[in-house]
Amino acid sequence: MKTKSKTNIIALTEGAMTVALSFVLELFFVWLNNITGIGALLPFGGTITVSMLPIAYYSYRRGATFGIGAGLVYSALQMMLGWYLPPAGTWWAVLLCVLLDYLLAFTVIGSADLFAKLFGKKRLLGYCAASVTVSLIRFVSSFFSGVVLWGSYAPEGMNVWLYSLIYNGSYMFPNAILMGIFTVILCRALDPKTLKPMK
Repeated sequence: MKTKSKTNIIALTEGAMTVALSFVLELFFVWLNNITGIGALLPFGGTITVSMLPIAYYSYRRGATFGIGAGLVYSALQMMLGWYLPPAGTWWAVLLCVLLDYLLAFTVIGSADLFAKLFGKKRLLGYCAASVTVSLIRFVSSFFSGVVLWGSYAPEGMNVWLYSLIYNGSYMFPNAILMGIFTVILCRALDPKTLKPMK
C-alpha cells in the first residue's frame, strides 16, 4: 500500500512538472514564432508548437488517467491566463467555449495512451500515431468552435466553415505533424516506461 501511495505521489509530481513544461514550451514557441516571422505567415493567428508533447509523453509513461488529469489542469491554466469571451456572450456560448476551446481541446491530449495501446507491441508506432490522433481531435474541437462561436470574425464574404478550417488548420496541422516527429525522436531516446533508449 505504501509503495502504491509513493508511486502515485511521484506520478503526481511528474504531472505537475509536465504541465509546467508544457506551459513554458508554449511561451517559448510563441516567442520563437514572433521573432522568426512564422507567426506572420499564419493567415489569422495561432502558434506552431510542440507544447503538447510533454502531456502526451506523460500519458504514455503513467497511463491515460494521469494524462487526462494533466491535460485538464493545463486546460484550466490556459483559461486562467488567456481566456477570451466569445462574441455572442450568452451563457451557452461561454459554456461551449470552455468545453470546445479548453476542456476538450487540451484534456484530450492526455488520452494519448489509450490510442497508443491500440497498436499493441508496436509501441513506437503507437506513440507516434496517438500523438497525431489527439492533435487532430484537438483540431476538430477547435474547428467546430470556430464555426459555432467565432464565425463572426470571418472576413466579409468568407464561408465560416472555410474560415475555421484555414484559421485552425494553418497551425494545428503542422502541430500534429511535429507532434508525430518529435514523439518518435523523444520516445526512441527515452522510452516512456523505462526512461532508457527504446530498443
